This record gives sequence, C-alpha cells and structure tokens, in this order.
Amino acid sequence: MSIRHGLLALLVAGPRYGSRLRADFEARTGGTWPLNIGQVYTTLGRLERDGMVAQDDVDAAGRTLYALTDAGRAELRAWYDHPVQRTGPPRDELAIKLVMALGTDGVDVREVVETQRRHVTRALHEHVRQRAEALAGVPEHPERMARLLVLEQLVFHAEAEVRWLDHCEARLLRFVHEEEEPPARKQPEV
Repeated sequence: MSIRHGLLALLVAGPRYGSRLRADFEARTGGTWPLNIGQVYTTLGRLERDGMVAQDDVDAAGRTLYALTDAGRAELRAWYDHPVQRTGPPRDELAIKLVMALGTDGVDVREVVETQRRHVTRALHEHVRQRAEALAGVPEHPERMARLLVLEQLVFHAEAEVRWLDHCEARLLRFVHEEEEPPARKQPEV
C-alpha cells in the first residue's frame, strides 16, 4: 500500500500529527501493515516538500499538525480514480527460493515446497479465524469493515499460495519422473 496516499486519505478528516496518523493508519488497516513512526515523518516531509500537505498548527501538547492542501486533495482523487498498476512480476522471495533450490545440490525442492505449505496453511487458518471473529460483530463502522476487507485479502492470498504450491509440487513430481525415466530407445525400422 502506498503510505503516501494512505496518509493523504487520513488527512481528509482534518489536521493530524504524525503519531496520530500512524495509529489511524494501523487501525484502518486492522494492524496488518504496521508503520514505523520514522516512515510517517519521512513521508510527511516529502508530502510537504511536494505541496500535498502543510504544517497547519501545533496542538496543546506541542505536536505539529499537518493538513491536506488542494494539491494533496487532487493527488488523492487521482489515486482513487486510477487502477493500481501491476507492472512486471513482483520479486517474490518464495519464487526465487524455489528456482534457486532447483539447481542446488543437497536441497530437496519438494521439502522446501512442503515447509512453505505448512507455514502458509497455519497462516491461512489464523486469517480465517480472525475473519470469523470480525464477522461475528456487525461491521457497521468503517474501521471494522476495513479490517474485514484486509483479512479477506489475506485469506485469498494464502489460498492462492497454497494452490500455487500444489501446482509446483505436481510439476516437480512430473519433472523428477521424467528425469528418472531412461530415454526411449529408437525402434529399428522394419
């Protein structure tokens, strides 16, 4: 998720200080994407430099409040209006691990697949449990609905990874089977 755009979206509700933005971001995303406070202030600095936010005031505790500018509102509107681009394949550590394991002596790629499957299956069960808890209460508040949507995304991603691992395992078994079979001898022509 774009931290930049997430902070702009939170500022629509009014001026906020950095640690409040961090807390609101984590609450809105159901704690799925924790932010480092340094990320928040670095991003706010860049947004201010780019004219998207401006220092608005200081609260009673002496914290600097940041407000959305017209340029920030326009940037946020453009973000909402355009689809998220899925350009180029992402660098997925698991895919890299599997393709590297294929050419490495002493590594059983099927065991790498199985280890990952066990891990993602446990994560899937936890996401499903959390989703059931979220569904137990009526998600009438935007933060509850946001958490539910994030949990459902996690469930779907985990399910997709399990399916992909099943596919990898099947492909690897065919590959190993083909490697073990002796080449077919050419039959003499009659």
